[in-house]
Amino acid sequence: MESATILVVDDEEPIVDLVASYLSAEGYVVQRAYDGLSALNLARNVRPDLIVLDVMLPGIDGLEVCRRLQQENPVYILMLTARAEEVDKLIGLSIGADDYLTKPFSPRELVARVKAILRRQRQPLDQISERPVLQFDRLVIHPERREVWRDQVLVELTPREFDLLYALASYPGRVFTREELLQRVWGRDFAGIDRVVDVHVGVLRRKLDDDPAAGLIQTVRGVGYKFVGR
Repeated sequence: MESATILVVDDEEPIVDLVASYLSAEGYVVQRAYDGLSALNLARNVRPDLIVLDVMLPGIDGLEVCRRLQQENPVYILMLTARAEEVDKLIGLSIGADDYLTKPFSPRELVARVKAILRRQRQPLDQISERPVLQFDRLVIHPERREVWRDQVLVELTPREFDLLYALASYPGRVFTREELLQRVWGRDFAGIDRVVDVHVGVLRRKLDDDPAAGLIQTVRGVGYKFVGR
């Protein structure tokens, strides 16, 4: 399989060099950027498989870079942050980041997180083709094209948002706990907070113009979530 291309973005050159050396040793093709504007331009030109993105960048910060890229061309993003507050992590996850690491971090842990994210992206084609198209009264989900249509209008979702919606919609009426959704969508290697599920469900509801009380994705208080096909 062709090696994945990873864009590493941080304004501290030693951190970029360190991360790049570990990723290159694993066989990944590494691109580098040191500020937000360069990161945007390089991501648009190179179309990396994954971006390791620092939050604190000169010019355009990492959160804005993440937001813009996920609106233009969704890509897997691992955020680096010096902020330990949970709210800052949730903000990053809510705008399309897939995972985060708080500085200082272990390069080996970063590599493990990268592998976990790409493992979900690079499913064998025969497994992807076995996933059926899900059709409901107002919603159609195409796994091969990774497209979601609501009332015949294309809904723009990040890769993680699509995976979460497909996981829920594959079993209409079944109640999933947050832990089950974390394992299915983020993978067993994800070491983040379980509130990331709540954040992504909230984003999905907004994008689907979904009623939290009686919409497609319903909250089962004290347990988790379920999808109600309609």
